[in-house]
This record gives sequence, C-alpha cells and structure tokens, in this order.
Amino acid sequence: MADAALLEQIDSSKLTWFHIRTILVSGVGFYTDAFDLFVINLVTPMIAYVYYDNNMSPLAEGAIKAASTFGTLFGQLIFGYLADKYGRKGIYGLSLAIIIFATVGTACSGTKIAGVAGVLIFWRFILGIGIGGDYPLSAVITSEFGNTNTRGQSIAAVFSMQGFGILTAPIVVLGLLAAFKPAIEQNVDYLDYVWRLSILAGAIPGLATLYFRLTFPESPRYTAAKAAEGSNATNVNGRSSSPRERISSVGSDEEFEPIYRPKPAVAMTFSEHFSKWDNLKLLLGCSIAWFALDVAFYGINLNQSLVLSSIGVGGSTPYEDVFSRALGNLIISLLGTVPGYWVTVFTVEKLGRIPIQRFGFIILALVLVILGLWFNSLVANIPLFLTLYTIGQFFFNFGPNATTFILPSEVFPTRFRSTCHGISAASGKLGAILAGFAFAPLKDVGGKDKGLPVLLVVFAGFMVVGLVVTSWIPETKGKSLEELGGDDVITKVRYDVLSGDETHGGGTDAEQG
Repeated sequence: MADAALLEQIDSSKLTWFHIRTILVSGVGFYTDAFDLFVINLVTPMIAYVYYDNNMSPLAEGAIKAASTFGTLFGQLIFGYLADKYGRKGIYGLSLAIIIFATVGTACSGTKIAGVAGVLIFWRFILGIGIGGDYPLSAVITSEFGNTNTRGQSIAAVFSMQGFGILTAPIVVLGLLAAFKPAIEQNVDYLDYVWRLSILAGAIPGLATLYFRLTFPESPRYTAAKAAEGSNATNVNGRSSSPRERISSVGSDEEFEPIYRPKPAVAMTFSEHFSKWDNLKLLLGCSIAWFALDVAFYGINLNQSLVLSSIGVGGSTPYEDVFSRALGNLIISLLGTVPGYWVTVFTVEKLGRIPIQRFGFIILALVLVILGLWFNSLVANIPLFLTLYTIGQFFFNFGPNATTFILPSEVFPTRFRSTCHGISAASGKLGAILAGFAFAPLKDVGGKDKGLPVLLVVFAGFMVVGLVVTSWIPETKGKSLEELGGDDVITKVRYDVLSGDETHGGGTDAEQG
C-alpha cells in the first residue's frame, strides 16, 4: 500500500536497478511491436514466393499486414480499461502472454494444402491485441514507478525499445537467409523455414521476461487510488471505515494516521470528470495529436518503395530479391529512425515534452510540404531526396512519435490514467488505419505515385493540426503525477474516535479553502 511519504520517496528517489528493470521488462512489448511491423514486410514476399508463385493479391497482402494494426487498436482500448478497473499487476503479464502465444501461432500458420493467408490474418489480429495492451500498461507502470526528475526519460527509454526491434528484424532475416542460402537457391520452398523462424524470433525476448511481468508489484499509485475510492464509502457517523486497513501508515506518527481526502478528480466517475471542458480538452489534445501524427507517420511509408529503389533494392532470383529487401530495410532503419529515439531519451528531461513535440510537428510539416511541392525534382535527385526522408524519420522519433506516448501516461488522474492512454493510443492507430486504407489507394491515382505529392501536402496539414492541439496539453517536466492529474493522494488528519471530528493537517488549498 502507499501513503504520501512513500509516494514522495518515489518521486525524489534516484535512478535504481529497479527502474532499469522496469524499463527492460516494459520495453519488451515495444520491441515485439516494432519487430513484428518490420519483419512482416520482409517475410510477406517470402510467403508470396512459397505459396503464391510470387503473385500474391494486393488484398491478401494488405490484410496480412494490417491485421495486427486493427488488433492493436482493440487491445489498447480493452487493456487500458482493464488496467484501471482491475489493477496494473493483475493483467500486466496477460498482454505479454498473448503476444508470445500469438507469435508462435503466426509462425506455425498454414500449409500449401490448407492455405496460409486466413490463418495468418487471424493470428496477427490476436498478436495485435497483445501488443495494444502493452501501450497503456507499460507506459503507465513506468510512469507510476518513476521519479519526478527521470520519469519522462524512463518512459522514452521504454518506447525506444522499438528502435531495437526495428534494427534486429532485418538482421535476423539476413542471418537466416545467409544460413539457408544454398538450400533456397536449389529450392525456393526453403524460404518457408526462413519466414517462420524470423517471426518466431520475436517471441524470444518475451519468453525471457514473462516471469518478471507475472511477478511485478502493483503500482503504489494505483493502490492509493483504489483506497481513495474505498474511503468515499462512509458509515452513518460520516467516518471513513478502517483507514489503516486500506493504507499503511508509513511515515505517520502517533498523533496522525493517514486517510484519504479525495479531490473531485478522485470522487468523480469517468463521464463526470470528462464532462468538464478543461479535462475533455486534455484527452482530446493527446488523442488528436497522436491521430494526426500516425496519419503522417504511416503515410510517409508510402514513399518506401521509392526509397528502396533509390538504394538499389531488387534481384533477379528469389534469394537476391528477399535478401536485398532485408538489407534495404536495415539501411532505412538507420536513416534517422533509431537515432531519433535515443536523442529523445537523453534530452526529454532537459528540453521538456511539449517543446520537443511542437518542434517535431513544425519540422515534419516543412519536410512534407517540400517533399510534396517539389516531389518530381527531388525524386530525380536521390541524395537530396534521401536527406529529406532521413530528416523526416529523425524528427518523427525525436518529436511527436515519442512525446505522444509519454504525455498521456502523466497528465491524467491515476484512476483514469490507463484508460486515457489507451484511448489516445487507439486514436493513433485509427490514424494509421486511415493512412493505410483511405490514403494509400490514392497515391496511384492518375498513374504510379502520381497522387503522392498531393498526399504529402495533406499529411503536412495533419502536422499543423497536431501542432495546434499540442497547446491543449501542459508541460509535465519536473512535476509529480499527483500535481498533474489532480489526485489528492493522502491528507494527514487527526481523528477523534469518540467525537468523530477530524482536524486537517496539511491538506490541499481546495480542501482548506
């Protein structure tokens, strides 16, 4: 259990091995998320060679790739709610267990006789649910255990595990292709082993950390919030029943015992809390910013075929084709993507979340406008085109891709924090779905890539929207979660058992006024 002294100790503590373990355990889901996102783009051509004679329909290919995105959206909403309803600890291991189970299921999907697409779509949807659950859970747990001075850095470090997933996916594929090269050159069906083993490799970090997930302690802030709800149930005398049964008296003295004096944020239901414009505006700000970001983040990948062709991806044999794709994706991941994650980790506590998000949106809007207005000239100038693409990738990750993940885990009351993070993250996935299904077909209107310049300018408009709604979100650097979320964690009171009178000893201004 938790009281004010304990939460104060958490806020003021130095970075410890427990914090580092939390980052590693929490980051596994994001490693798997990025690994899956990249590896499916690499193994889909292999599946096409083995099962479709290199002639997979665009519909089947799109459905296989998109299934996990739809699952992720549902997982973010479902697990976000469950973590607030039943606790972080109780379901933290469940999301990772689903990821492991679905990854194994994906790797074992289909045969030439039974087919593969339908089974892959099913398992990737389930995988997406597990990955989606990790968004609110890992962010909120890291936030609630983090200290005030390094909390943002810790959350950014969890998110940066995506960078390792992005890097290792093509490396694993390249290693397996090299190992199977003689066999593949003799018989293309050996690619069947490569794609299955490539996907299965994504489950290894999850298996290594599942035990730590299952034995992870409950968040002290969640424990405190649930006790606050209990303290609202009073007996006929108006006394809070058995406060010592709900809150341990760490830091209390003989004269005072800790009980909750909840603010309206603690006492209100979700609908009551967000019926107030100031609170709703905060949720909308986090959700719309993430939505706008992901429209462009996933939309700019419509350029990927151009980027791959510009660095010479392709081959005359199945082996050369899939090998060059993997190598090309490794090069792309190093073009600003991974460095951007880690610049955020090392600067987020110095610069603040909001300045990084604002500057990122501004730079991305400019890059997308330039790419859109001068598209044909830039495509003809490969070095300049790659430079602008690299700048864009860098400022996605040293920018709103990281901060839209951090901020929702800090700005909401504890009892709604996970739900609100899930809503914000699901809004982002909705933007990704919009980019993939509404905008992607438009890029070839009038001819191959003819519609892409207009789409890039449209994506720049979404960056402007993200910039505008960022003003609805407060800076969180250097502030406690209780201060940001409006939680009145614990007020010390003197309680006269006989009279039932309470004398406040250091409540909030709202309570004392």
